[in-house]
Amino acid sequence: MYQEFFGLREMPFNITPDPRFLFLADNHRDAMESVVYGVLERKGFIQLVGEVGCGKTTLCRAVLRKIAGQTQTALILNPTISATDLLKAILTDLGCTPCKSQRLALIEQLNTFLLDRASQGINVAVIIDEAQTLSATLMEHVRLLSNLETDQHKLMQIVLAGQPELDRRLAEPGLRQLRQRMMVRAELLPLDVPDTARYISHRLAVAGAAADVRFDDDASRHVHQRSGGIPRLINKISDRAMLAAFVRGQRVVAGEDALRAATELERVL
Repeated sequence: MYQEFFGLREMPFNITPDPRFLFLADNHRDAMESVVYGVLERKGFIQLVGEVGCGKTTLCRAVLRKIAGQTQTALILNPTISATDLLKAILTDLGCTPCKSQRLALIEQLNTFLLDRASQGINVAVIIDEAQTLSATLMEHVRLLSNLETDQHKLMQIVLAGQPELDRRLAEPGLRQLRQRMMVRAELLPLDVPDTARYISHRLAVAGAAADVRFDDDASRHVHQRSGGIPRLINKISDRAMLAAFVRGQRVVAGEDALRAATELERVL
């Protein structure tokens, strides 16, 4: 609606996990580097934790892009499935056609695939998003996949990305074997006030906003206060704040625009 008014090529505050819009605050950069390190150094299990809306999925997609030339990857976005279906999903995303429906046969197929890739010097990584929703049974099946290894290294690196509930799940006594195998852990934290301002400016720049389009200091401060520094909420408030500025005919988003936007969105934040 306001795209032409602000000189935008595209909408800057969509909530889809587009890696082009990834803003790497220090904490996010550290988390990304930790995950990349865990994958490339073949550490086996890697854990990525962050509150809802902190950008885990976006970060995971950025990791996939960064390691693409060195590692064959699979991304599982819906882990609330059976162990057999999980194996099928992993094989399919790795470019294989699942051979049979029996779990043991699928594990053998996956192992053969991994050994073939290892013989070619190709690393393999699987990212399981929303991992806090995995059942205890499925988590145990995931742990058993780490047994696919050579004498030198793990054949498949597994990244479990999830909300803080994932920490609590892994603290359960029945999952201690999986917890003990976590070699790398990274955590995404909410943005602070300065990073919130930089985040907003970054997204405007990626979207091609005109040079005079910006959020003033009051607007950025109010967006941070109402969003708690959670990127998804920052996007929602900022989008509505730009609409308020558009209605006023102003290309600088002011504090009053951010406050009005946050008030209108109170029920869904």
